[in-house]
Amino acid sequence: MTHDDAVIVLGGGIAGLAAAYRARDFGHRVPIFEAAERAGGLLDSFALTTPEGEWIFDNAVHLSFATEPEVRNVFDRTPYLNHEARSLNWDDGYWLPHPVQNNMFVLPAEQKTDLIANFAEHVANTPMEVEIDTYRDWLMHQYGEKIAERWPLRYTRKYWTLDAEKLGTKWIGSRMRRADLRELLMGAMSPRAPNTYYISTMRYPEQGGYRAFLKPLLDGAELHCGHQAVEIDNCRKTVHFGNGKSCSYSRLIATIPLPRLIELMIDVPEKVREAASGLFATAVDIVSIGIRKPDVSPSLWFYIYDEDTLAARVYSPSWKSPNNAPAGHSSLQFEIYSSPVVPQTREASELIENCLVALEKMKLVTREDIIFTHHKRLPYGNVVFDRHMEERRDLVRDWVRSQDVYLAGRFGEWDYLWSNQAFMSGIRATEDVFRSAETTI
Repeated sequence: MTHDDAVIVLGGGIAGLAAAYRARDFGHRVPIFEAAERAGGLLDSFALTTPEGEWIFDNAVHLSFATEPEVRNVFDRTPYLNHEARSLNWDDGYWLPHPVQNNMFVLPAEQKTDLIANFAEHVANTPMEVEIDTYRDWLMHQYGEKIAERWPLRYTRKYWTLDAEKLGTKWIGSRMRRADLRELLMGAMSPRAPNTYYISTMRYPEQGGYRAFLKPLLDGAELHCGHQAVEIDNCRKTVHFGNGKSCSYSRLIATIPLPRLIELMIDVPEKVREAASGLFATAVDIVSIGIRKPDVSPSLWFYIYDEDTLAARVYSPSWKSPNNAPAGHSSLQFEIYSSPVVPQTREASELIENCLVALEKMKLVTREDIIFTHHKRLPYGNVVFDRHMEERRDLVRDWVRSQDVYLAGRFGEWDYLWSNQAFMSGIRATEDVFRSAETTI
Protein backbone atom coordinates (compact mmCIF):
# COMPACT_ATOMS: atom_id res chain seq x y z
CA MET A 1 0.00 0.00 0.00
CA THR A 2 1.12 3.60 -0.52
CA HIS A 3 1.07 6.18 2.22
CA ASP A 4 -2.03 7.70 0.58
CA ASP A 5 -4.08 4.55 1.06
CA ALA A 6 -6.36 4.62 4.09
CA VAL A 7 -7.95 1.60 5.73
CA ILE A 8 -10.59 2.16 8.37
CA VAL A 9 -12.72 -0.13 10.53
CA LEU A 10 -16.40 0.38 11.34
CA GLY A 11 -17.36 -1.25 14.63
CA GLY A 12 -15.30 -1.73 17.79
CA GLY A 13 -16.37 -5.24 18.77
CA ILE A 14 -13.93 -8.12 18.86
CA ALA A 15 -13.76 -8.47 15.06
CA GLY A 16 -13.00 -4.79 14.51
CA LEU A 17 -10.45 -4.76 17.32
CA ALA A 18 -8.76 -7.89 15.93
CA ALA A 19 -8.68 -6.38 12.44
CA ALA A 20 -6.89 -3.26 13.67
CA TYR A 21 -4.60 -5.38 15.84
CA ARG A 22 -3.52 -7.45 12.83
CA ALA A 23 -2.98 -4.30 10.76
CA ARG A 24 -0.24 -3.25 13.19
CA ASP A 25 1.69 -6.35 12.10
CA PHE A 26 1.67 -4.85 8.59
CA GLY A 27 3.02 -1.58 9.99
CA HIS A 28 -0.28 0.28 9.76
CA ARG A 29 -2.28 2.01 12.46
CA VAL A 30 -5.87 1.54 11.38
CA PRO A 31 -8.53 3.71 13.08
CA ILE A 32 -11.68 2.11 14.50
CA PHE A 33 -14.94 4.06 14.49
CA GLU A 34 -17.43 2.87 17.10
CA ALA A 35 -20.97 4.17 17.60
CA ALA A 36 -21.05 3.50 21.35
CA GLU A 37 -19.16 5.47 23.95
CA ARG A 38 -16.70 2.62 24.41
CA ALA A 39 -15.56 -0.38 22.42
CA GLY A 40 -16.35 -4.02 23.14
CA GLY A 41 -19.64 -4.60 21.38
CA LEU A 42 -21.43 -7.80 22.32
CA LEU A 43 -18.41 -8.84 24.41
CA ASP A 44 -18.50 -5.76 26.61
CA SER A 45 -19.14 -6.03 30.34
CA PHE A 46 -20.79 -3.63 32.74
CA ALA A 47 -20.57 -2.96 36.48
CA LEU A 48 -23.30 -2.20 39.01
CA THR A 49 -22.53 -0.88 42.47
CA THR A 50 -24.62 -1.44 45.60
CA PRO A 51 -23.82 -0.99 49.30
CA GLU A 52 -22.65 -4.62 49.26
CA GLY A 53 -19.97 -3.87 46.65
CA GLU A 54 -19.41 -4.12 42.89
CA TRP A 55 -21.14 -6.58 40.57
CA ILE A 56 -19.85 -7.43 37.09
CA PHE A 57 -22.14 -8.64 34.31
CA ASP A 58 -21.51 -9.41 30.63
CA ASN A 59 -23.68 -8.66 27.63
CA ALA A 60 -25.22 -12.15 27.79
CA VAL A 61 -23.30 -15.37 28.42
CA HIS A 62 -19.71 -15.54 27.17
CA LEU A 63 -17.06 -18.20 27.82
CA SER A 64 -13.98 -18.95 25.74
CA PHE A 65 -13.02 -22.31 24.30
CA ALA A 66 -10.69 -20.92 21.65
CA THR A 67 -8.05 -23.24 20.19
CA GLU A 68 -6.58 -20.92 17.56
CA PRO A 69 -3.01 -19.82 18.45
CA GLU A 70 -3.78 -16.26 17.32
CA VAL A 71 -6.68 -16.01 19.77
CA ARG A 72 -4.95 -17.77 22.66
CA ASN A 73 -1.91 -15.53 22.24
CA VAL A 74 -4.16 -12.57 23.04
CA PHE A 75 -6.69 -14.02 25.49
CA ASP A 76 -4.11 -15.90 27.57
CA ARG A 77 -2.38 -12.68 28.54
CA THR A 78 -5.31 -12.14 30.91
CA PRO A 79 -5.35 -14.36 34.03
CA TYR A 80 -8.28 -16.71 33.68
CA LEU A 81 -10.24 -19.49 35.39
CA ASN A 82 -11.04 -22.88 33.85
CA HIS A 83 -14.55 -24.33 34.00
CA GLU A 84 -15.76 -27.77 33.07
CA ALA A 85 -18.39 -27.50 30.35
CA ARG A 86 -21.32 -28.85 32.33
CA SER A 87 -24.77 -27.31 32.33
CA LEU A 88 -28.31 -28.23 33.32
CA ASN A 89 -31.81 -28.06 31.87
CA TRP A 90 -34.97 -27.08 33.74
CA ASP A 91 -38.09 -28.83 32.51
CA ASP A 92 -41.35 -28.73 34.45
CA GLY A 93 -39.85 -29.36 37.89
CA TYR A 94 -36.91 -31.53 36.83
CA TRP A 95 -33.21 -30.68 36.61
CA LEU A 96 -31.54 -32.71 33.86
CA PRO A 97 -27.88 -32.43 32.77
CA HIS A 98 -27.13 -31.30 29.25
CA PRO A 99 -27.69 -32.61 26.59
CA VAL A 100 -31.10 -33.31 27.95
CA GLN A 101 -31.99 -36.39 25.87
CA ASN A 102 -28.89 -38.18 27.18
CA ASN A 103 -29.70 -37.53 30.85
CA MET A 104 -33.27 -38.64 31.48
CA PHE A 105 -32.46 -40.56 34.67
CA VAL A 106 -34.55 -38.31 36.96
CA LEU A 107 -37.71 -38.59 34.86
CA PRO A 108 -40.46 -41.02 35.87
CA ALA A 109 -40.00 -44.47 34.34
CA GLU A 110 -43.14 -44.14 32.22
CA GLN A 111 -41.93 -40.90 30.63
CA LYS A 112 -38.42 -42.01 29.70
CA THR A 113 -39.68 -45.39 28.49
CA ASP A 114 -42.14 -43.63 26.22
CA LEU A 115 -39.47 -41.23 24.90
CA ILE A 116 -36.85 -43.92 24.24
CA ALA A 117 -39.33 -46.38 22.74
CA ASN A 118 -40.51 -43.71 20.32
CA PHE A 119 -36.90 -42.97 19.34
CA ALA A 120 -36.15 -46.68 18.81
CA GLU A 121 -39.25 -47.07 16.64
CA HIS A 122 -38.23 -44.00 14.70
CA VAL A 123 -34.75 -45.41 14.03
CA ALA A 124 -36.16 -48.78 12.99
CA ASN A 125 -38.70 -47.27 10.58
CA THR A 126 -36.67 -44.43 9.05
CA PRO A 127 -35.05 -45.05 5.66
CA MET A 128 -31.32 -44.48 5.32
CA GLU A 129 -31.83 -41.60 2.90
CA VAL A 130 -34.18 -38.91 4.21
CA GLU A 131 -34.75 -35.51 2.65
CA ILE A 132 -33.83 -32.81 5.16
CA ASP A 133 -35.11 -29.39 4.14
CA THR A 134 -35.79 -27.63 7.45
CA TYR A 135 -34.52 -27.65 11.00
CA ARG A 136 -37.72 -29.43 12.00
CA ASP A 137 -36.92 -32.20 9.51
CA TRP A 138 -33.45 -32.47 11.04
CA LEU A 139 -34.76 -32.65 14.61
CA MET A 140 -37.37 -35.24 13.75
CA HIS A 141 -34.79 -37.30 11.91
CA GLN A 142 -32.31 -37.10 14.79
CA TYR A 143 -34.57 -37.56 17.81
CA GLY A 144 -37.92 -38.91 16.73
CA GLU A 145 -41.20 -37.14 17.33
CA LYS A 146 -41.53 -37.29 21.13
CA ILE A 147 -38.02 -36.20 22.15
CA ALA A 148 -38.07 -33.46 19.50
CA GLU A 149 -41.41 -32.11 20.68
CA ARG A 150 -40.53 -32.26 24.37
CA TRP A 151 -37.23 -30.36 24.17
CA PRO A 152 -35.59 -28.92 21.03
CA LEU A 153 -38.76 -27.80 19.27
CA ARG A 154 -39.88 -25.90 22.37
CA TYR A 155 -36.45 -24.39 22.89
CA THR A 156 -36.23 -23.34 19.23
CA ARG A 157 -39.27 -21.10 19.62
CA LYS A 158 -37.74 -19.43 22.68
CA TYR A 159 -34.20 -18.99 21.35
CA TRP A 160 -34.71 -18.40 17.63
CA THR A 161 -38.26 -16.94 17.92
CA LEU A 162 -39.33 -19.10 14.96
CA ASP A 163 -40.86 -22.52 14.61
CA ALA A 164 -38.27 -25.06 13.48
CA GLU A 165 -39.88 -25.57 10.07
CA LYS A 166 -38.97 -21.95 9.23
CA LEU A 167 -35.25 -22.48 9.93
CA GLY A 168 -32.57 -23.95 7.72
CA THR A 169 -29.88 -26.40 8.83
CA LYS A 170 -26.49 -25.04 7.69
CA TRP A 171 -25.83 -23.35 11.04
CA ILE A 172 -26.02 -26.56 13.12
CA GLY A 173 -22.48 -27.94 12.82
CA SER A 174 -21.41 -29.43 16.16
CA ARG A 175 -23.83 -27.29 18.18
CA MET A 176 -26.45 -30.02 18.49
CA ARG A 177 -25.70 -33.49 19.86
CA ARG A 178 -26.95 -36.16 17.48
CA ALA A 179 -29.02 -38.84 19.16
CA ASP A 180 -27.58 -42.29 19.83
CA LEU A 181 -29.64 -45.13 21.34
CA ARG A 182 -26.81 -46.31 23.60
CA GLU A 183 -26.34 -42.81 25.00
CA LEU A 184 -30.08 -42.45 25.61
CA LEU A 185 -30.21 -45.77 27.45
CA MET A 186 -27.13 -45.05 29.54
CA GLY A 187 -28.44 -41.65 30.61
CA ALA A 188 -31.85 -43.08 31.42
CA MET A 189 -30.42 -45.77 33.68
CA SER A 190 -27.48 -43.98 35.31
CA PRO A 191 -27.25 -40.56 37.01
CA ARG A 192 -23.60 -40.35 35.89
CA ALA A 193 -23.81 -40.50 32.12
CA PRO A 194 -20.65 -39.34 30.28
CA ASN A 195 -20.42 -35.65 29.47
CA THR A 196 -21.00 -35.45 25.71
CA TYR A 197 -20.89 -31.68 25.38
CA TYR A 198 -19.03 -30.61 22.23
CA ILE A 199 -16.27 -28.95 24.29
CA SER A 200 -14.71 -29.98 27.60
CA THR A 201 -13.25 -26.80 29.14
CA MET A 202 -14.21 -23.14 29.10
CA ARG A 203 -12.14 -20.14 30.18
CA TYR A 204 -13.18 -16.87 31.80
CA PRO A 205 -11.15 -13.89 33.13
CA GLU A 206 -10.44 -13.75 36.85
CA GLN A 207 -11.23 -10.03 36.97
CA GLY A 208 -13.21 -7.55 34.91
CA GLY A 209 -15.72 -9.74 33.12
CA TYR A 210 -15.33 -11.16 29.63
CA ARG A 211 -14.23 -7.77 28.35
CA ALA A 212 -10.90 -8.33 30.11
CA PHE A 213 -9.92 -10.78 27.35
CA LEU A 214 -10.05 -7.84 24.92
CA LYS A 215 -7.52 -5.69 26.80
CA PRO A 216 -4.51 -6.53 24.57
CA LEU A 217 -6.63 -5.57 21.56
CA LEU A 218 -7.78 -2.32 23.17
CA ASP A 219 -4.26 -1.31 24.24
CA GLY A 220 -2.71 0.61 21.40
CA ALA A 221 -5.89 0.73 19.30
CA GLU A 222 -6.81 4.03 17.66
CA LEU A 223 -10.40 4.23 18.85
CA HIS A 224 -12.92 6.89 17.88
CA CYS A 225 -15.99 6.21 20.01
CA GLY A 226 -19.25 8.10 19.69
CA HIS A 227 -18.97 7.91 15.89
CA GLN A 228 -22.18 6.42 14.53
CA ALA A 229 -22.12 6.07 10.76
CA VAL A 230 -25.14 7.69 9.11
CA GLU A 231 -24.08 7.40 5.46
CA ILE A 232 -21.43 5.54 3.49
CA ASP A 233 -20.68 7.11 0.13
CA ASN A 234 -19.15 4.07 -1.49
CA CYS A 235 -18.62 5.98 -4.74
CA ARG A 236 -16.48 8.68 -3.13
CA LYS A 237 -15.34 6.26 -0.41
CA THR A 238 -16.33 8.46 2.49
CA VAL A 239 -18.12 7.65 5.74
CA HIS A 240 -20.26 10.37 7.33
CA PHE A 241 -20.97 10.21 11.07
CA GLY A 242 -23.84 11.51 13.16
CA ASN A 243 -21.54 13.90 15.01
CA GLY A 244 -20.88 15.81 11.79
CA LYS A 245 -17.46 14.31 11.08
CA SER A 246 -16.42 12.40 7.96
CA CYS A 247 -13.60 10.05 7.05
CA SER A 248 -12.33 8.96 3.64
CA TYR A 249 -10.96 5.51 2.97
CA SER A 250 -9.49 3.38 0.24
CA ARG A 251 -10.68 0.14 1.81
CA LEU A 252 -13.23 -0.32 4.56
CA ILE A 253 -13.53 -3.19 7.05
CA ALA A 254 -17.14 -3.29 8.25
CA THR A 255 -18.22 -5.24 11.32
CA ILE A 256 -21.56 -3.47 11.75
CA PRO A 257 -24.70 -5.52 10.98
CA LEU A 258 -24.86 -6.34 7.28
CA PRO A 259 -28.47 -5.14 6.73
CA ARG A 260 -27.59 -1.85 8.42
CA LEU A 261 -24.51 -1.50 6.24
CA ILE A 262 -26.69 -1.74 3.12
CA GLU A 263 -29.06 0.90 4.53
CA LEU A 264 -26.11 3.29 4.89
CA MET A 265 -24.53 2.72 1.47
CA ILE A 266 -25.57 4.63 -1.65
CA ASP A 267 -26.32 3.42 -5.19
CA VAL A 268 -27.14 -0.08 -3.96
CA PRO A 269 -28.78 -2.28 -6.63
CA GLU A 270 -32.43 -2.97 -5.86
CA LYS A 271 -31.93 -6.74 -5.76
CA VAL A 272 -29.21 -6.28 -3.13
CA ARG A 273 -31.40 -3.99 -1.01
CA GLU A 274 -34.26 -6.47 -1.28
CA ALA A 275 -32.03 -9.38 -0.22
CA ALA A 276 -30.63 -7.38 2.72
CA SER A 277 -34.11 -6.38 3.91
CA GLY A 278 -34.90 -10.06 4.44
CA LEU A 279 -31.99 -10.59 6.86
CA PHE A 280 -32.83 -10.31 10.55
CA ALA A 281 -31.42 -11.16 13.95
CA THR A 282 -32.73 -11.75 17.43
CA ALA A 283 -32.58 -9.07 20.10
CA VAL A 284 -31.84 -10.00 23.71
CA ASP A 285 -33.37 -8.61 26.88
CA ILE A 286 -30.99 -9.46 29.71
CA VAL A 287 -32.21 -9.38 33.30
CA SER A 288 -29.36 -9.29 35.81
CA ILE A 289 -30.03 -10.17 39.45
CA GLY A 290 -27.92 -9.68 42.58
CA ILE A 291 -28.57 -12.17 45.40
CA ARG A 292 -27.56 -12.02 49.05
CA LYS A 293 -26.72 -15.73 49.22
CA PRO A 294 -23.69 -17.58 47.82
CA ASP A 295 -23.81 -20.41 45.27
CA VAL A 296 -27.43 -20.00 44.22
CA SER A 297 -27.15 -21.38 40.70
CA PRO A 298 -27.20 -25.18 40.28
CA SER A 299 -24.71 -24.93 37.37
CA LEU A 300 -22.58 -22.47 35.47
CA TRP A 301 -25.48 -21.97 33.07
CA PHE A 302 -28.80 -23.70 32.39
CA TYR A 303 -31.53 -23.88 29.77
CA ILE A 304 -35.25 -23.45 30.46
CA TYR A 305 -37.92 -25.39 28.54
CA ASP A 306 -40.98 -24.21 30.46
CA GLU A 307 -42.99 -22.10 28.05
CA ASP A 308 -44.45 -19.85 30.74
CA THR A 309 -40.90 -18.69 31.54
CA LEU A 310 -39.80 -16.22 28.89
CA ALA A 311 -36.06 -16.72 29.30
CA ALA A 312 -34.39 -19.40 27.22
CA ARG A 313 -31.10 -19.43 29.10
CA VAL A 314 -29.66 -18.36 32.46
CA TYR A 315 -26.08 -18.16 33.64
CA SER A 316 -24.28 -17.22 36.84
CA PRO A 317 -21.65 -14.45 36.56
CA SER A 318 -20.52 -15.16 40.13
CA TRP A 319 -19.86 -18.79 39.15
CA LYS A 320 -17.84 -17.69 36.12
CA SER A 321 -15.67 -15.70 38.52
CA PRO A 322 -16.17 -15.09 42.25
CA ASN A 323 -14.86 -11.59 41.62
CA ASN A 324 -18.03 -10.78 39.68
CA ALA A 325 -19.99 -10.41 42.93
CA PRO A 326 -19.26 -9.27 46.49
CA ALA A 327 -18.04 -12.00 48.83
CA GLY A 328 -20.85 -14.19 50.15
CA HIS A 329 -23.19 -13.17 47.34
CA SER A 330 -24.12 -14.56 43.93
CA SER A 331 -25.63 -13.36 40.69
CA LEU A 332 -27.72 -14.61 37.79
CA GLN A 333 -28.51 -13.27 34.33
CA PHE A 334 -31.55 -14.27 32.26
CA GLU A 335 -31.68 -14.06 28.45
CA ILE A 336 -35.02 -13.37 26.76
CA TYR A 337 -35.08 -13.37 22.95
CA SER A 338 -37.27 -11.53 20.46
CA SER A 339 -37.04 -10.60 16.78
CA PRO A 340 -38.88 -8.63 14.08
CA VAL A 341 -40.96 -11.76 13.57
CA VAL A 342 -41.83 -12.02 17.28
CA PRO A 343 -41.22 -8.53 18.72
CA GLN A 344 -40.84 -7.88 22.42
CA THR A 345 -43.97 -6.06 23.58
CA ARG A 346 -43.57 -6.41 27.35
CA GLU A 347 -42.27 -3.70 29.65
CA ALA A 348 -38.99 -4.24 31.47
CA SER A 349 -40.89 -4.64 34.76
CA GLU A 350 -42.90 -7.52 33.26
CA LEU A 351 -39.75 -9.27 32.05
CA ILE A 352 -38.13 -8.92 35.47
CA GLU A 353 -41.22 -10.23 37.24
CA ASN A 354 -41.34 -13.27 34.95
CA CYS A 355 -37.72 -14.07 35.85
CA LEU A 356 -38.40 -13.74 39.56
CA VAL A 357 -41.41 -16.05 39.32
CA ALA A 358 -39.21 -18.60 37.54
CA LEU A 359 -36.61 -18.45 40.33
CA GLU A 360 -39.33 -19.07 42.90
CA LYS A 361 -40.70 -21.97 40.88
CA MET A 362 -37.20 -23.48 40.72
CA LYS A 363 -36.85 -22.89 44.48
CA LEU A 364 -33.49 -21.19 43.96
CA VAL A 365 -34.26 -17.96 45.84
CA THR A 366 -37.04 -16.11 47.60
CA ARG A 367 -37.96 -12.46 47.06
CA GLU A 368 -36.18 -11.59 50.31
CA ASP A 369 -32.92 -12.92 48.84
CA ILE A 370 -32.97 -10.41 45.97
CA ILE A 371 -30.81 -7.30 46.40
CA PHE A 372 -31.48 -5.76 42.99
CA THR A 373 -32.68 -6.45 39.47
CA HIS A 374 -31.41 -4.75 36.32
CA HIS A 375 -32.69 -4.79 32.75
CA LYS A 376 -30.72 -4.11 29.56
CA ARG A 377 -31.71 -4.62 25.94
CA LEU A 378 -29.20 -5.72 23.30
CA PRO A 379 -30.51 -4.92 19.79
CA TYR A 380 -28.49 -7.76 18.21
CA GLY A 381 -28.07 -11.23 19.67
CA ASN A 382 -27.93 -13.97 17.06
CA VAL A 383 -28.23 -14.01 13.29
CA VAL A 384 -31.41 -15.92 12.41
CA PHE A 385 -30.92 -18.70 9.88
CA ASP A 386 -34.37 -18.75 8.39
CA ARG A 387 -34.75 -20.89 5.27
CA HIS A 388 -32.63 -19.78 2.31
CA MET A 389 -31.08 -16.97 4.34
CA GLU A 390 -27.61 -17.89 3.09
CA GLU A 391 -28.60 -17.28 -0.53
CA ARG A 392 -29.83 -13.76 0.26
CA ARG A 393 -26.84 -13.06 2.49
CA ASP A 394 -24.28 -14.23 -0.06
CA LEU A 395 -25.80 -12.01 -2.75
CA VAL A 396 -25.38 -9.04 -0.41
CA ARG A 397 -21.87 -9.98 0.66
CA ASP A 398 -20.67 -10.39 -2.92
CA TRP A 399 -21.89 -6.93 -3.89
CA VAL A 400 -20.41 -5.32 -0.78
CA ARG A 401 -17.03 -6.86 -1.52
CA SER A 402 -17.15 -5.34 -5.03
CA GLN A 403 -17.22 -1.93 -3.34
CA ASP A 404 -13.85 -2.40 -1.59
CA VAL A 405 -15.67 -3.16 1.66
CA TYR A 406 -14.46 -6.17 3.65
CA LEU A 407 -16.78 -7.87 6.12
CA ALA A 408 -15.86 -9.27 9.53
CA GLY A 409 -17.51 -10.53 12.69
CA ARG A 410 -20.79 -12.19 13.56
CA PHE A 411 -22.93 -9.38 12.22
CA GLY A 412 -20.59 -8.14 9.51
CA GLU A 413 -20.30 -11.58 7.92
CA TRP A 414 -23.85 -12.34 9.10
CA ASP A 415 -22.94 -15.76 10.45
CA TYR A 416 -23.08 -17.83 13.64
CA LEU A 417 -19.62 -17.00 14.97
CA TRP A 418 -18.34 -17.50 18.51
CA SER A 419 -15.92 -14.95 19.96
CA ASN A 420 -12.84 -16.82 18.77
CA GLN A 421 -14.31 -17.18 15.28
CA ALA A 422 -15.23 -13.49 15.18
CA PHE A 423 -11.65 -12.69 16.22
CA MET A 424 -10.28 -14.78 13.36
CA SER A 425 -12.78 -13.17 11.00
CA GLY A 426 -11.26 -9.78 11.79
CA ILE A 427 -7.75 -11.16 11.25
CA ARG A 428 -8.71 -12.59 7.84
CA ALA A 429 -10.38 -9.35 6.76
CA THR A 430 -7.21 -7.36 7.40
CA GLU A 431 -5.06 -9.93 5.62
CA ASP A 432 -7.41 -9.79 2.64
CA VAL A 433 -7.23 -5.99 2.64
CA PHE A 434 -3.46 -5.84 2.54
CA ARG A 435 -3.10 -8.70 0.05
CA SER A 436 -5.58 -6.89 -2.20
CA ALA A 437 -3.66 -3.64 -1.85
CA GLU A 438 -0.37 -5.29 -2.73
CA THR A 439 -1.94 -6.87 -5.82
CA THR A 440 -3.34 -3.50 -6.90
CA ILE A 441 0.03 -1.83 -6.52
